[in-house]
Amino acid sequence: MIRLVMLGTSASLPSKQYHTSCMAIKYGKVMLFDACEGVQRQLMKFNISFAAVDAIFLSHLHADHFLGLFGLVQSMNLSTRAAELVVYGPKGTAKFLEAVFATKELSPNFPVKFIEVAASKKPFYETELFTVTAFNANHGTRALGYALEGKPTHRFDKEKCEKIGINGRMFSDLEAGKAVTIKSKKYRYADVTYEQPGKKIVYSGDGAPNSELNAACKLADILVIDSTFAGTEAALAKEKKHGTASQAAAIARKAKAKMLILTHISNRYDDRNVLLEEAKRTFENTVLAEEGLERIL
Repeated sequence: MIRLVMLGTSASLPSKQYHTSCMAIKYGKVMLFDACEGVQRQLMKFNISFAAVDAIFLSHLHADHFLGLFGLVQSMNLSTRAAELVVYGPKGTAKFLEAVFATKELSPNFPVKFIEVAASKKPFYETELFTVTAFNANHGTRALGYALEGKPTHRFDKEKCEKIGINGRMFSDLEAGKAVTIKSKKYRYADVTYEQPGKKIVYSGDGAPNSELNAACKLADILVIDSTFAGTEAALAKEKKHGTASQAAAIARKAKAKMLILTHISNRYDDRNVLLEEAKRTFENTVLAEEGLERIL
């Protein structure tokens, strides 16, 4: 089970209602995608232990995406954390953050490792449950988006098993690698199972649409995409290298994704539904990112 929780949803300037963009995923481990200011409080607010965070994936080094890292590490210090925390980000991340955390005032009492990653089709992060790959974001600075993919699993073909007559302990025997014999015919695990693809979540980070984002989004279960502006501000979005709600929807439709979450929304929109209505005209299964918005896969 993958639990996705939106912790912050606004563009670079926070407001009374919204923190800047940040997302948590719990899937065996707890991971952050970007770190908004006050991220440890946001985690607690939505019933995720900040002490349980194992890895952080920074999309880029604009302040609204990493400032929360400092407070988070200090809170971990006060909680007497001992386990290592790993922070991933684009080129320049390690040099910058190692210098900051080398200061006496911010130096952690537990290991913090900074790892720079580059776009690649090969995963740079892997557990027994999932992989994470990075792709280049179009944001005018070194910036990445990330795709988390659950590993495929095998499931028994219920209809086939019922037809053959497989039941009871036979399932355990098949899973253990044994053959079962029914009406003089032997069956093995591979004969009565199918491969179920893992779930896929794509986090765009900040950036205007590009070919790498399009490719990463293909057949995703959930897309979390920069939708800073409405389509009426397309020229400004292009200048600032951000996306619009209509562009996000077009990406989702082309990718044959199952769900789109609009995030990183400019505070110029008192009524965010303008962006939602715009996106829904192209991709119906669109929702607005709200703090605490949760999806289970």
